Amino acid sequence: LLQTRGPARSRLPVTTEVRGEPGTASFRRFFKNTSSGELISPWHDLPLGTDVGEEKWMVTEIPKMTRPKFEINKAEPHNPIAQDIKNGEVRDYHGPVYWNYGALPRTWEDPSVKHPDLHVKGDNDPVDVVEIGRRAHASGDVVSVKVLGALALIDSGELDWKVIAIDATDPMAAQLNNITDVEAKMHGVVSGIREWFRWYKTPDGKPLNKFGFGERALGQSEALEMVAETHESWKKLRCGGTIANGMWTGSA
Repeated sequence: LLQTRGPARSRLPVTTEVRGEPGTASFRRFFKNTSSGELISPWHDLPLGTDVGEEKWMVTEIPKMTRPKFEINKAEPHNPIAQDIKNGEVRDYHGPVYWNYGALPRTWEDPSVKHPDLHVKGDNDPVDVVEIGRRAHASGDVVSVKVLGALALIDSGELDWKVIAIDATDPMAAQLNNITDVEAKMHGVVSGIREWFRWYKTPDGKPLNKFGFGERALGQSEALEMVAETHESWKKLRCGGTIANGMWTGSA
């Protein structure tokens, strides 16, 4: 059974089903509606919002302290989680991700829209989430997370937002209400996230990544505004108002 953390009033009736062999290009983790048994998309069918305004649902792709690069497959029907492929081989990061890493359902960074301040376009993906709680989630877990802030990563000339959030049930969640609380009470976490994403591509001979807004992490209200904007972009993609370019969007 898929673990769905958060208030009991808003648990999601979702399970996952593995097909193919782990560690190979055949591996897929599909999402299913518990009641009907039908396949659903973790990107298009799961809700974004919870019963609490600053909390959103996160689809866990990569558990903390692991290296395999799992991600929602945008092209395949029902968007299962798969391991990224590079040069015909499954892809691992060169070192572990120190936090749980995932995506926000029903969001999309539109590659045709240039950010008015940063002058770069979206990376064509759902919005990424770095979850800083103490528990390691499993790949496929759907977790209610409290949005605290965001970093504007500029990766290969594309805007790739990284929401910083914490599991809503984590013991620290009640003490964290903005990114300044994270800086004050979880020393080194924000800078650690920033440096991890700055350096992670350099072992492949690629340059250091950059960040917008003077490299500062934006606060909760700015992060939530960005999430709302990317949700509107997703709506246009979903209804056909934006060209899908090979992405599976199901039926609106």
